[in-house]
Amino acid sequence: MDSASKKRKAIPADRSDGGNKRAKGKRQWSMPRRDSAEARAIQPGDVGIWVTCAMKKEAKSVADLRDLFQEYATKMYQVDQAAGTAETGDSDDDQGDIEAEIKKELDGIRKPTVKPLFTSVKLDTQCLIFFKTRLPVEPVAFVQRICQDAANGVKQTHCRFVKRLTPITAVDKATDRGLDEVAKQVLAPHFHGPDHVGKKFAIRVSIRNNKEFTRDQIIKTVAAAVGPGHKVDLSGYDLLILVEIYKNVLGMSVVGSDFEQLKRYNLAELIVADEDADRDPAEIKDNDG
Repeated sequence: MDSASKKRKAIPADRSDGGNKRAKGKRQWSMPRRDSAEARAIQPGDVGIWVTCAMKKEAKSVADLRDLFQEYATKMYQVDQAAGTAETGDSDDDQGDIEAEIKKELDGIRKPTVKPLFTSVKLDTQCLIFFKTRLPVEPVAFVQRICQDAANGVKQTHCRFVKRLTPITAVDKATDRGLDEVAKQVLAPHFHGPDHVGKKFAIRVSIRNNKEFTRDQIIKTVAAAVGPGHKVDLSGYDLLILVEIYKNVLGMSVVGSDFEQLKRYNLAELIVADEDADRDPAEIKDNDG
């Protein structure tokens, strides 16, 4: 009896010690990684900006865009840069060790910080970046202001490798239902109601890493959601509907008739065009052959 009793007492004790060690290990190693992955995923309900950039320059572009976006957030919304609005934890080149991530998480619990205006999302696709945004940032007006300034000759000290900026007003799952829901939300303020009649519009679709949708299918669905009383005009549109599909998410926005004039919001092309405008015509002719 004494021997059996000792065995019964020993077994739970060993299991308890070993279990505690394993449980502590799991909490230290798995929880931060899971939270980090969730923070970097694009989710239904998100708002933000798609960005294309030069190959293998994603990390540099993320850092440059963070500076540029914060600069414009200060200009447009009087956001205090010292208030913790510049996101720093989700960049592509963030290689902090696990102890640093645990410390960061514990610090966040002890002293909550202001939610950043801009959060970069880590993607596994080259030349592509996504920044989540939050109010007061409105992606369409925000991107349009940056590009208009570039067209007007405002010198951009950042974003050497950045190309196109695409604002996204709403995001949902890349399904037929998701497309319907996003179209309903995004198009209504521009096309529905007595104050929005007789608009000329066009639709521009971009599909990446998704084989479930075709451009014709999307255009047909979105055009139907625009509703009656409006006319398709591919070159003289009043409003342009942008649809962006990436893997299992889709986003949409409506931009103005200056989209082509602003080089389809391609910052690199706007900067080059401005530099050419400042050059002597004879110099351009000599250099270009």
